[in-house]
Amino acid sequence: MEIVRCAWVSDDPLYQAYHDHEWGVPVHDERRLFEFLLLEGAQAGLSWITVLRKRERYRELFDGFDPERIARYDEARRAALLTDPGIVRNRAKVAAAVLNARAWLTLRAEGIDPVAWLWSFVGGQPQINAPRTLAEVAARTPQSEAMSRALLKRGFKFVGPTICQAFMQAVGMVNDHTVDCFCYRDAFTRR
Repeated sequence: MEIVRCAWVSDDPLYQAYHDHEWGVPVHDERRLFEFLLLEGAQAGLSWITVLRKRERYRELFDGFDPERIARYDEARRAALLTDPGIVRNRAKVAAAVLNARAWLTLRAEGIDPVAWLWSFVGGQPQINAPRTLAEVAARTPQSEAMSRALLKRGFKFVGPTICQAFMQAVGMVNDHTVDCFCYRDAFTRR
């Protein structure tokens, strides 16, 4: 029996594994949410598979996405990161990772749980959509626009509405598997 996946998934085994086991699965782990927020920002203007192929190197170079450590990266560390072809070597994106780590820590310092705060943009529960085709999957929504505005106001960078929508889909805040995809039915048990 043939497995039916969302139309955006290529034949690449890495992409298929990501789709089948991660995309749309609710994430409540703070470090993983922070990782996805930074990776989605790194992806801006590129295909997700490009960043997915570089994810392990990102994990190594960005200290396992530890915001406390990333927030302390100085100019020399940022310059060194830009020499490594294992990541997206974009000065603004690397600088944004540091700023985002600092903004993340500020949330915590203000007594805000980043996990609960991010999930509040979808009412604390995964929003399960039922797109029949890829064309019906929204690139931005009122929720992603609200998240983007809130993140930008708090000093985050590379968090526009489209990036926020991709982030929300990746971490299961929004489930946009098409109804013919074998993962769609699992969305109801993954909450």
